[in-house]
Amino acid sequence: MHTDPRLAALNRRAFFSRTSAGLGAAALASLQTKDASAMNGVASTGGLSKLPHHQPKARRAIYLFMSGAPSQMDMWDPKPEMVDWYDKDLPDSIRQGQRLTTMTSGQSRFPIAPSIYNFSPHGAAGTMVSELIPNMAKKVDGIALIRSMYTEAINHDPAITYICTGDQLPGKASLGSWLSYGLGTENENLPAFMVMTASWTGRKQAQALYNRLWGSGFLPSKYQGVSLRSRGDKVLYLSNPKGVDAKVRRRMLDSLARLNQQTAEQIGDPETNARIAQYEMAFRMQTSVPELADISDEPQHVLDLYGPEVIQPGSFANTCLMARRMAERGVRFTQIFHRGWDQHAGIPKDLPNQCRDVDQPSAGLLTDLRQRGMLDDTLVVWGGEFGRTVYCQGALSKTSYGRDHHPKCFSIWMAGGGVQGGVVHGETDEFSYNIVKDPVHVRDLNATILHLMGIDHERFSYPFKGLDQRLTGVEQSRVVSEILA
Repeated sequence: MHTDPRLAALNRRAFFSRTSAGLGAAALASLQTKDASAMNGVASTGGLSKLPHHQPKARRAIYLFMSGAPSQMDMWDPKPEMVDWYDKDLPDSIRQGQRLTTMTSGQSRFPIAPSIYNFSPHGAAGTMVSELIPNMAKKVDGIALIRSMYTEAINHDPAITYICTGDQLPGKASLGSWLSYGLGTENENLPAFMVMTASWTGRKQAQALYNRLWGSGFLPSKYQGVSLRSRGDKVLYLSNPKGVDAKVRRRMLDSLARLNQQTAEQIGDPETNARIAQYEMAFRMQTSVPELADISDEPQHVLDLYGPEVIQPGSFANTCLMARRMAERGVRFTQIFHRGWDQHAGIPKDLPNQCRDVDQPSAGLLTDLRQRGMLDDTLVVWGGEFGRTVYCQGALSKTSYGRDHHPKCFSIWMAGGGVQGGVVHGETDEFSYNIVKDPVHVRDLNATILHLMGIDHERFSYPFKGLDQRLTGVEQSRVVSEILA
């Protein structure tokens, strides 16, 4: 049977992309537009013409992600009553048959391990904060502390995937990709979404991080996060090979773009146009990234805000400074992953190191943004994927203890664009085991972030596999209005 070659070229993906209901039609059109963004007066490239849905409070966001799950009752959620419960079993009435990990489900006992760290009041409201984070303690009047976060995921990878992409299963688009897709970028020479993985000084055995956490999933690949490295080339494969100068690279890209354009016209796959855009972005980044990474122009008083490790490439302090520089240059969403928080044992040894890594740099970032007049329209989020148990995993002593995973309550904080400072939202029971007031699901957190960026999460979707995919999924989610300014 003879097949018309014109029909052969029209594969299934091309057919759908060429029809009025094509999955990539709206996205592809948005890539070729420039929007003056009348709502905030800042020119943006790309993005959807119908966004923002409402006046945004934040133009950009920085997410400080503590991978491994910080211990909330040792840092942000004090439970002084637990001192009298030392080495007593967690009551069944509190545990309520909740799911446990296999790391502690076989324990014959669940002995209470009170925090050994002192808490003291800070700020106008006297918010109790641990001695482990003295610099952030001074910032409580400028942050909204949420003590009632929760999730269904009890293991690291599905929990991190959940909070980063809105689903425990891999394959969905990440928060930064959604923002890049919807709002575009304010700098054509840098990606809208950039990612850094910081070094850490706590427990060296850390959970792996997969690039799908900042991937674009079903969205066009140009919206995925670009990882900035601390060693060698800041971005992989960005430098020209030996013997290839900028003029040769420019001619090569022009020729390649013509070939790709022919392919796009023949096949109609929006990924071809995305690839053309990525090649052009990479060419511009050969100049913009070295300038971004060169902190020699930073005055000493600014470096001092972040602490002595700020000049060490890849340190959390250095990545926080880099995040501010990205924000200045119009990067829409920056995410820093700091690993080493998975303290199943040896909390008194490892947790102080982790806190020293992040305490001054986090506070310094807030100060730096405020001094530059940027904090009012920059959203900063700090937190992990779940919390930790009040009972001890393994051997318990007065000087050493560990904690298992606990998804039913944990603490995060938010600051900056549209967030009310000095707020403590939510409450847990005396064991920091169950939420007793104002629960906030991870979907609610993402809905709130989108809201602050000017997006209604219920109206923000992308068609894929017959569904209108949303970051917050199909289950009910709400904006945490109680923490909004």
